[in-house]
Parts: sequence; C-alpha cells; structure tokens
Amino acid sequence: MSGDRRGFLVSIDGPSGVGKSTTIRELRMVLAERRVPAQWTVEPPRGDFLGDFTRSHGGQLHGLALACLVAAARYRHIETTIAPALARGELLISDRYLASTLALQRLDGVPLDFLLLLNDHAPHPDLAVILTASPGTIADRIARAGITHRFRADPTAPSREVELYPDAADILEGRGATVLMIDTTEITPSDVARRIADAICALPLPSKTPPTTPTPQEP
Repeated sequence: MSGDRRGFLVSIDGPSGVGKSTTIRELRMVLAERRVPAQWTVEPPRGDFLGDFTRSHGGQLHGLALACLVAAARYRHIETTIAPALARGELLISDRYLASTLALQRLDGVPLDFLLLLNDHAPHPDLAVILTASPGTIADRIARAGITHRFRADPTAPSREVELYPDAADILEGRGATVLMIDTTEITPSDVARRIADAICALPLPSKTPPTTPTPQEP
C-alpha cells in the first residue's frame, strides 16, 4: 500500500458468540444519528470471488492452508476496497480484520511468527475494537445460536479464543494501532456501540479538520 493514506480504518473483532454482529448493527445507527459518514466492509469480503470462495470452502481447510487462503482474500480486499477507501480519505469500518487472524488461526494451530510474516504488508487499523466476554457467557450465546462453523463445535474454543485476543491487542498496539477492548458480559449492544462511536469520533476525521488559515500573498 502506498503512503498516501488519508482515511481511517477501524476494525471490529472478537470471539465467536461475543455479539459482534448485533453491536455492528447498533453502531451503524449510532453513527448515522451522529452524522458520521462511514463505509462498511467485512472479512472475508462478500461479493468478491476470493472472499466468497473463502467463505464457502474455508471450513474444509485447516491450519497453514486456511491461514494462507484468509491472507490471500485479505490482500485482495486491501487491493479492491481498503486501500482505495483510505486513499480517498474515508472512514472504513471492517467487520473482522487482523485481530481475528491473530486469534482464530492460532486457535487452528498456526504459529504466530508465520501469521505475522503472512500479514506483514496489511495496513494496520487506526482503531482496533476488540469485543470480549466471559467464556461462560460466550458458550451460552453459541448454544442459543447453534453451530455455524467448526470452531464453534469445539467446547474448549470459547475459553481458548478469549485468551488469545489480549495477545492480538498487544501486537496491534505495538504496530501503532489504538486498541479499544470492551467486555460485553454485563453491558448491552447499544452501550457497546456508543462506546465504539465515542472512540471513532475521537479520531481526527476529515469533518473535524480545522480550516486552514490562508497564507498571506506577496504584494
């Protein structure tokens, strides 16, 4: 990615069953009420042949093979969506990004150093939101929602996944991202969305850029 990045990338990640989808729906409404223009995307990207392939066939792959497929879909996503949005100066919010890779692929047995090398050229998020909850709460939510992919079928996955996200937060902070971790165990999705919106509005978004003072012209 070139150095003409003018926009802002916000990622929202968290363990399966943490309530991320509901929170994102609430966040859309909160930002609309605050008149904060935002573009929305998701990983793997929908409507792209590589993203759709990853969604359709990712469950049949494991370990290194799946990590490579996810990274390939990500770089395609960067090329077609993320880099252009940042170059245009837009606020782009992604449902899942690097933090999910640093948790889910490690849950799948992929070494951390391999994941870091594989994703080394992916732009870091300006704000990385990581939702979490107690393993028991997540297990209850998964039981109500049902098994939708193989990670949810492992009864030990909720506690292991929750433990991996703080490591992902530390890595992203070390790479210059601002990280906002929110425990959703005791608060509603609406409250979570408002906290995320407050953090987004604290970014120096284009609408908040102070007007420049004209430079006096030489006579």
